[in-house]
Amino acid sequence: MRLIELSFPDTVDTKPLLKSCLRANPVDHRLEPADDRGRRVLRLYFKTGEGQEAIDAIQGLLADTDDWRLVVIPIEATLPKIEAEEDAETSRKRRTLALREELFEDIAAGAKLNRDFLVLTALSAVVAALGLNANNVAAVIGAMVIAPLLGPILAFSFASALGDLDLMAKSARTAVAGLALGLAVSFALGMALPFNSLSGELVSRTIVGVDTTALALVSGAAAALSISTGISSALVGVMVAVALLPPSAAMGLYAGDGEWMMAARAGLLLSINVVSVNLAALFTYRVKGVRPRTWLERKSAKRSVFVNYAVWAALIIILTIAAWQVTVHDAALAAAIDGS
Repeated sequence: MRLIELSFPDTVDTKPLLKSCLRANPVDHRLEPADDRGRRVLRLYFKTGEGQEAIDAIQGLLADTDDWRLVVIPIEATLPKIEAEEDAETSRKRRTLALREELFEDIAAGAKLNRDFLVLTALSAVVAALGLNANNVAAVIGAMVIAPLLGPILAFSFASALGDLDLMAKSARTAVAGLALGLAVSFALGMALPFNSLSGELVSRTIVGVDTTALALVSGAAAALSISTGISSALVGVMVAVALLPPSAAMGLYAGDGEWMMAARAGLLLSINVVSVNLAALFTYRVKGVRPRTWLERKSAKRSVFVNYAVWAALIIILTIAAWQVTVHDAALAAAIDGS
């Protein structure tokens, strides 16, 4: 459950406000009388996954009013227990969805470009590069655990679904900075370390196949689903790091050693994974009903989503063709070697 608490001046007409909020079917509600400062409090109790309609109504009615504050508080337990009144069909149709405002606060925090993000990115790149070069699976997994790449990737897709250009710009800047830093760190290590070209972990990050694209798509969808339903995204963050961090580190290592062809193959895998994660996350947000509040915002977001779908779809087609050509080339080369 969640508690939505609204504090507002006593001058606000409570009849339309209360009527709009009750239309959202709260479990319980309470409207407090005005205190000695001339302020009133409205408390609304909702089941998990509900309450967005009430918040949208409040924002619409109080848009021109000053000095009001709405807070959302999670409820751990309540007594007496709430009896389930939904029939099976209604229960099946009701979606569990975190409030748009809750999502925005959580996701926007992950899109910030700060010192902690840069330090974690650099550290994860070092661990990943060393693990790949030493063919150490445990080190590569450890690097993916600490990699903070989930935040800006999901923030970009979320901003696309809402048509929030400011958040899109911030998250894109953070994502590019993180990937660039990871490449720079692994490039420097590739120049400084004895290069292990026989590492299976390293070579595997230059192979592009249907399974790698599927992994990136599933990772992006799972991450967006976990965020939109309010579930912890720690584990799916590792899944996204699987798709982004190792190929990024491999690309830097190969480039640092002067193996530009292998670096390009790792870069192709990284590009496919970035596009796949964003495309899957954007689609998942739309399916889960993540949309702006007002009609005008929805119209703007619709254009944003259409443009993003078109760009990501075009990119995935181009990259898939490139990957197919690489696969054909490898098959022909292997056949020529076997024939000789």
